[in-house]
Amino acid sequence: MSSPLALEAARRRTFAIISHPDAGKTTLTEHLLLAGGAIRAAGAVRARGENRRARSDWMKIEQERGISVTASVMTFDHDGLMYNLLDTPGHEDFSEDTYRTLTAADAAVMVLDAAKGIEPQTLKLFEVCRLRDIPILTFINKMDREALDPFELLDEIAGKLALDPAPLYWPAGSGLRFRGVLDLRADSFIPYVRNSDEPLPPPTPFRGAGVESYLAPEEIEELSDSAELILGASKTFDPKAFLEGHMTPVFFGSALRHFGVEELLDGLGLFAPPPKPVSASRSAHDTHIAPGEKEVTGFVFKVQANMDPNHRDRIAMLRLCSGKFTRGMKLKVQNTGRQISVNSPIMFFAADRELAEEAYAGDVIGIPNHGVLRVGDSLSETGALRFQGLPNFAPEILRRVRVKDPLKAKHLKRALEGLAEEGVTQLFRPMLGADFIVGAVGQLQFEVMADRLANEFQLEVIFEPSPFAEARWVSGGKAELEDFTGKHRNAMAEDIDQQPVFLAKSSWEVGYVTERFPAIDFHRTRERG
Repeated sequence: MSSPLALEAARRRTFAIISHPDAGKTTLTEHLLLAGGAIRAAGAVRARGENRRARSDWMKIEQERGISVTASVMTFDHDGLMYNLLDTPGHEDFSEDTYRTLTAADAAVMVLDAAKGIEPQTLKLFEVCRLRDIPILTFINKMDREALDPFELLDEIAGKLALDPAPLYWPAGSGLRFRGVLDLRADSFIPYVRNSDEPLPPPTPFRGAGVESYLAPEEIEELSDSAELILGASKTFDPKAFLEGHMTPVFFGSALRHFGVEELLDGLGLFAPPPKPVSASRSAHDTHIAPGEKEVTGFVFKVQANMDPNHRDRIAMLRLCSGKFTRGMKLKVQNTGRQISVNSPIMFFAADRELAEEAYAGDVIGIPNHGVLRVGDSLSETGALRFQGLPNFAPEILRRVRVKDPLKAKHLKRALEGLAEEGVTQLFRPMLGADFIVGAVGQLQFEVMADRLANEFQLEVIFEPSPFAEARWVSGGKAELEDFTGKHRNAMAEDIDQQPVFLAKSSWEVGYVTERFPAIDFHRTRERG
């Protein structure tokens, strides 16, 4: 018989949404919240001059550009289950933030644009899911616009992702000819209504006379033939193969028109896994922490500052792995041994929030703190547990940063450290020279950083070219490290955790120095936690 803790954990569905930019991820997020009863009306991503914004994009630059550049968390109850929806940045410049967010997810919804299929960023995000063994549900969006042949879309999923697509629904046409979808398991037709103000009609038996109200005879024949063909050509959906990451159930719809969204939400409830045991170490021994265990444990996968502009707040997002968390309880940080009283834990609804009186494995809570918690920290009641740390990745672009007003240099230092501690950008302090060097994956990160420094810290900054192009964390024996550092003092820096970093002018120099100093290890990633 399952314990009350295990039963509560089994009610949780914690999932992320991944996609290429402009595939409709933010719109789908909004309509999943609508389908789940979390909001009463969906906003619109900027289109045709409308300026209302989706609830999950709260940062000023996101609202101006119509893109997601930071992960946000939304929690809602629906049909007896508790959903934790993790909305990830779609832009590739923020792939590190997405990677970390996926460490907190038990499943992912992959959103594809029906006209474009699998795009480069989709492929990258899928590979991250595969690395983490995250099962994926596929939502093929924008069927109300002209689309690729659905057989071609499924072939792409099979060919590019090496994933068996198992369609649970099959579309009748696309664009102006889009009439709805056939539920392949129930053999019923779900009609599409182009006027989104009209309520959607209920499903109707596909073999009955009622379907003729929505489909012409030739459309019925075409849908019947193609459905028969896909049922013969594709594998039957197998929940076990899905959970093992070999198969993806496929849904078709239009997020903007709220079509197919409720079916996707039902699919998440039925097929997405509840929280599973998480690998950890206790007293240097490897172990697994089951969701039903009594001790409250979790890890910080994101830190976000200034979500509320009225309060210079700093929120650590904690994914709970076991136990029953209650407001006011004390947790210890494994990395530092520091104990914190969690008196004002937060449940998120995008930028909105409410106090969390209790939470269970699979839930995500926000812990307000002032620099105590960092990305990758493990928390537990005993403080003895350490979850696998979250990696920092070597940046692809390095820039010098200075403040226009020299009198604000100290303010710049504190602001840059705060942003680096959120885990989105890297900050390096050269051993020689006064300028900070900021590392990022893409140019947009610098624009977001400049925007946040101006709006949140009132600092006007200038990013200038850096003499360095590559960064590598270095490790080795004490004597060897001292020798290497002494010979490359002009190229040495420290990261936010005072770890040594070698800054190279080119990838060729990295290779050259690696060969000359075989006793030194050069790392593209560094795990913190």
